[in-house]
Amino acid sequence: MAHYHHILIAADFSQHNQQVLEQAAMLASEHDAKLSICHIVEDYPLTDFAYEPIVQVDSELQDMLLSAAKKQVAVLADKLNIAQAQQWVEFGNPRHDITSIAKEHQVDLIVLGSHGRHGWKLLLGSTAQAVLHQATCDVLAVRLKQDA
Repeated sequence: MAHYHHILIAADFSQHNQQVLEQAAMLASEHDAKLSICHIVEDYPLTDFAYEPIVQVDSELQDMLLSAAKKQVAVLADKLNIAQAQQWVEFGNPRHDITSIAKEHQVDLIVLGSHGRHGWKLLLGSTAQAVLHQATCDVLAVRLKQDA
């Protein structure tokens, strides 16, 4: 089994995120690894009903979303004693930006939640699936239990 030195939690603020946090904290403790956390505020383009030109989220709204996300990440990080320097919140695409953060900060394990979707939901795409295929380090997709 690999020995991990730097573990990145990809937080999504879902009601089941605690499972991801607990798994990452346990692994960090077992490996005496540095623990970091990130959250990507997804850049959802806005369209009108006729699917006319796409309007990106304006900078004021973007700043508000980033500020709210930073506060939520800080609360989670505080529970796990993660220093502010190891907390990253960005505006973009989680499927790409999580792996970019991991590469930039020499992470050797990404821990994130997976809902285990099937059928149409699977075809629409999964952040965990994309991260798994793009990451240059190990990825642990924690199966999120709906009853937790």
